[in-house]
Order: sequence, then structure tokens, then C-alpha cells
Amino acid sequence: MNLKSVLESLMFAWGEPLSINEMSKILEIPAKSLIPVLDGMIEEFRDNKDRGLLIQKFGNSYQLTTKKENYEYIQSLLESTVNKSLSTAAMETLSIIAYKQPVTKVEIERIRGVKCSQVIKGLLDKGLIKEAGRLDKPGRPVIYSTTDEFLRHFGLSSINDLPSLENDKDIKEAEMASSL
Repeated sequence: MNLKSVLESLMFAWGEPLSINEMSKILEIPAKSLIPVLDGMIEEFRDNKDRGLLIQKFGNSYQLTTKKENYEYIQSLLESTVNKSLSTAAMETLSIIAYKQPVTKVEIERIRGVKCSQVIKGLLDKGLIKEAGRLDKPGRPVIYSTTDEFLRHFGLSSINDLPSLENDKDIKEAEMASSL
């Protein structure tokens, strides 16, 4: 077994920080013997200026990550990928959920003026929104909110990083007009 190759593959496939104990279990190798190998790999990745990846250590976990200097290119790719994969209806619905969360399907449909069950299902399937609970009203309607995946796709640290709405008054007027 090529240990470095297997460790690199595990970190790549997992995508999130992978604990030394988990790697040890998978490989059936003592954790303390993996640490010097992983630390050596960190140096190798850091020293090779032609690579776009790094291995980072977070406590007792390791993760394969991209270099900071490549961020703008990755961001461009993610933005174009999300926008290509989401229809206009999905983007409108997602925007309403992001700014109004938690929000019910009825509220979304009132704002958009059209049914949106299929769009909501698609956003749930993509992991961009989630069911955040139910209202304590007749029928106990589901309320929706965005997910960490939504933040990651749009490069946001938190929902507070959303751009401010140009004119909240115009939005309230549009909502009132659509409810008539």
C-alpha cells in the first residue's frame, strides 16, 4: 500500500476534516504512526508551488484544501455552477427564503404569485434549503430556511452577509399587491 496516496485519497473523497482516529481505523494503522506521515505531507504540499492544494491540520483532523491564492477562480466557478444549475424560478424562491426565513410555502407563493412546490422540492434536493420546523397554526405548515450548503455555494460566512435589499419599501408594496 502506498500510504501517502491512500491518505490523500481519503481526504479528497471525504472533503471535510478527517480525524486521525478515523484514518487509523480505516487503515488499521496506529494513529501515532500516521501523524509523522501526514505532517510530512503537509510540508510536501506547502513546498510544491505548482500544486493548487494544501493539507491543513485542525486539532486532530486533517483536510485537503485549496490554496488561498486560487480563491477568486474557485469562487467564479461556484457562482457560475450554482447559477447554471438553478432556474430563474429557483433563484427567485431561494432569494425569498434567504431574506424572509423562516418562511412558509404559502408566503413564498404569495410573494412570487405562482405555485412553487416543485421548486421547493428541487432546492431541498440540492441541500440549499431545509425544513426548519412547523408553525403552531392550523395545518402546522412547514417553515423553510437556508442551509450551510447555501452559504458555501454563495460564498457567505453567515446569512447576515447577504447584500442588503435596495429598497425594502418596494418589496413590501410588491408583497401587498400580490396578495390582492
